[in-house]
Amino acid sequence: MLIHLRRINPFEFRPPILSSLKLFSTLLQNPSPHPKTQTQNPTKTLTKPQLKALVLSQYSHGNFSNLLSNVIALPHVLLTACQNLTTPQPNNALNSPDSQSLLDSVSRRFDIEEMGRELCEDRFDVEGCCVTMVSSRKKGENLVLPNLKLKVLIEAIRMVLEIVYDERFLTFSYGGRVGMGRHTAIRYLKNSVENPSWWFSVTFDREKFDDRHVNKLCLFIEEKIKDGFFIGIIKRLFECEVAGIELGGCYLGRGFPQESGLSSILINIYFNGFDKEIQDMRLLKNQENPKYESEELVSMSGMFYKRVKMYVVRYLDEILVITSGSKMLTMDLKNWALKYLEGSLELKVDRMKTAIHIAVSENISFLGMELQAVPPSVLHPPITEKAMRARKKYLRQKEVRALELKNARARNRKKLGMKILQHVFKKSKQSDGFKFEFQIENEVREIFTTWADEVVQNFLGSLEEHWEWHRKLTAGDFLSLRHIRDQLPQELVDAYDKFQEQVDKYLSPVQARKALEKEERRAEEEEERKYAKRTVDDLTRLCVKVDAPIELVRKAVKMAGFTNSMGRPRPIKLLIALEDTDIIKWYAGVGRRWLDFFCCCHNFKMVKIVVTYHLRFSCILTLAEKHESTKLEAIKQYTKDLKVSDLNGNEEVYFPTEREVKMMGDQNLSDPRPVDGALSLALIRLAYDEPSYSCIAHFCDRMDTVFYRVQLLQNRLNVNPSVEEKWVSGMGAIHESLNRKCLPLCSDHINNFYTGKLTLQDIDCTSFVDVD
Repeated sequence: MLIHLRRINPFEFRPPILSSLKLFSTLLQNPSPHPKTQTQNPTKTLTKPQLKALVLSQYSHGNFSNLLSNVIALPHVLLTACQNLTTPQPNNALNSPDSQSLLDSVSRRFDIEEMGRELCEDRFDVEGCCVTMVSSRKKGENLVLPNLKLKVLIEAIRMVLEIVYDERFLTFSYGGRVGMGRHTAIRYLKNSVENPSWWFSVTFDREKFDDRHVNKLCLFIEEKIKDGFFIGIIKRLFECEVAGIELGGCYLGRGFPQESGLSSILINIYFNGFDKEIQDMRLLKNQENPKYESEELVSMSGMFYKRVKMYVVRYLDEILVITSGSKMLTMDLKNWALKYLEGSLELKVDRMKTAIHIAVSENISFLGMELQAVPPSVLHPPITEKAMRARKKYLRQKEVRALELKNARARNRKKLGMKILQHVFKKSKQSDGFKFEFQIENEVREIFTTWADEVVQNFLGSLEEHWEWHRKLTAGDFLSLRHIRDQLPQELVDAYDKFQEQVDKYLSPVQARKALEKEERRAEEEEERKYAKRTVDDLTRLCVKVDAPIELVRKAVKMAGFTNSMGRPRPIKLLIALEDTDIIKWYAGVGRRWLDFFCCCHNFKMVKIVVTYHLRFSCILTLAEKHESTKLEAIKQYTKDLKVSDLNGNEEVYFPTEREVKMMGDQNLSDPRPVDGALSLALIRLAYDEPSYSCIAHFCDRMDTVFYRVQLLQNRLNVNPSVEEKWVSGMGAIHESLNRKCLPLCSDHINNFYTGKLTLQDIDCTSFVDVD
């Protein structure tokens, strides 16, 4: 069968135009609005401090101006945006920020100097850089995506907005910011929120930003940026629908292609006024309820003091408000928040889902996890009696092993000492002395000194030895009689008294017994103090427990085909067409996404079971189905760790091993993407005889590509993701217009796709290939 391939919307390849550019130091002193006036210097990428200095040079009288012409249009800035979009590959020159390879790769696609001139002269064709992806269903919505050239402009705008606004955002504003991801927000909830009483999460109706919201957003930006061309570019991006924002959906921060690179920062700018208003309310409430030391209040009044506080966490369009006061306070705060969001920001809030919950008895969903207020003992439970018995048994076994090692060491030392003495005696009888070419006296003395110190330390640590030696050294104490002492020389009596003092000092069983009893009493008091503190904390304190929604995870596992109706692992026949290594990589990508996302949860162990059992054995059964073998034969071939060999015969492990999963925990703080993109996407390799196309990853020039067809989960199941009864609640879906599209990818990028390191946001989806 002949397969005819046709590239959709290709770039016009031009020869590299390496025109000279201006040095960055000169740019900072005399910023030029037009790239033509630049001197003969090569274009280089900018570091973050250099870019920040360049943006701040446009700050005057409390506002920024001429950002589009003097900053964004500069080839240095555009090349830096290209570098941010580039996906680094191992052993690739593009890893270097000043690499000439990056400029050559960009020049083969478009001319950044000409692009800068178009931006300066306000003739950049935004509409011409947009590609409409037609939906696979008749009644489905089309998707408008930017090509790679427009993506560079969007990234340059994002970098400038980040420098302008990032330090102006409040501390509880998460998402789309460096170091302010999901796990950072969860850590704040677990470590900083005390005694939550009531809480509610603001849920928006699914609504796209229309002209009202875009105009209001531009007004917010104009308060800080006085640049008509800059505002005009943003409006044109919204008019072309390449920078659309939809609140209440499940695609923000998930790596889906329908999310624009500007969505996160524009949402933070839009909600910044709301954040500032609620921050003022928090500060006012803190002044009305000052902080006191609880111990001081208990001693004065005999009562525990619970401070009334407000906590707010916002991750893009997800808002969580927590109070440690009364329900009336929470209701007033909720009414104010809804009034501000619906009035000042003109957003539609789902009032049915935005309900107040009691923190102790009702959990609440936030960031794809479940929150509930619990006593500290739930998060850090005391050791159980069974565990105590097991620990005592382990300590006894440890003591027995230590005693056996001690006896063996003493026995070996005795044998060694006897051999040394026999050797010395033999040599002394045969000759008049020892003659060595080198001196070992110091080394021997050091060895015997070490042995002697260990013997003394072991002796002093034994109470029974103290009793025995003290009894022997004090038995028959006739020198304590006066008439005997008078008949002996005074020097002998004094020496005897000093000797008895040393015996009583070091060997007295009474002192050793007192020291042992004191240590036992101190341990008991410490245990009682911990128990009292734990009991008081359980009665007076509440903490936030974060759980993974296990029922939703199991539903997703079943819907994706990992398990059958009885919850047992089953093969996925769609993946049989892939290579063995690619099958394992796909399962590894899904499993690692789940482990990375839920590693901060209290019930992380349940997620580990899903990955270790359901996903692992589903992968084994898929491999067995492909090779028409049994499960045991597949395990024998690949082992339970799913090891595969590369071309050189070296074993590689992509799926997390059982030991690796067991050792995972809440250790890293990042902004992991949910599993939605990896779970609902399958790339199936095609067989073809046509010439290869270039890889469609950002600025990848490799031609040794393979075609992969996109298979989306919702299309395979014929399910509408907007219907929660048939889909997993809170789980996003890739836009259906990409279903069955063919993507040419090189081996490195397809490997990163399968393992979950890349998403469809990291490739140029507009350069797909049609297969007739």
